[in-house]
Amino acid sequence: MSLVQTITAAAKPWADFYGHSKTTSSIVTWLHLAGILVGGGFAIASDRAALRALRADLDERTRVLRDFGSIHRPVILALIVVALSGVLQTLSDAETFLVSKVYWTKMVLVVCLLANGYGVQRTERRLALAPSSANALWGRFKLGAIASISLWLATLLAGTFLMSS
Repeated sequence: MSLVQTITAAAKPWADFYGHSKTTSSIVTWLHLAGILVGGGFAIASDRAALRALRADLDERTRVLRDFGSIHRPVILALIVVALSGVLQTLSDAETFLVSKVYWTKMVLVVCLLANGYGVQRTERRLALAPSSANALWGRFKLGAIASISLWLATLLAGTFLMSS
């Protein structure tokens, strides 16, 4: 028995319940979309503020860095909701999702999003120690913000394709 078949067999009770309960499938889908909306919304708003701060004075940059640091917790909590609801959605039709190239493309994008978030968080913390306009880390911060916006939108696009495939 293949790994996909083993997972599909183990998830069968959940898949049957999920498939026969519109309420359950609606709640799980809502949790997934709400997590994307909240996490992505907060992240993209912060990324936008970061990009705007690059043209601002040192006081504004410092304020943006402080605000940026406070946004990590809600984004991470939203990503946890997305991950848990995503696992439930995957297990509802493991046989289809686990062999889908679109599914694995989305998973790679999520890993890239998490890696970029980690890198941006490290850069933000280092910049907070030395926020001078001359600090070369501002360039990395800018690239991280652009990558974040792009990855959130690409992940959403992959999810949209996944839903329609």
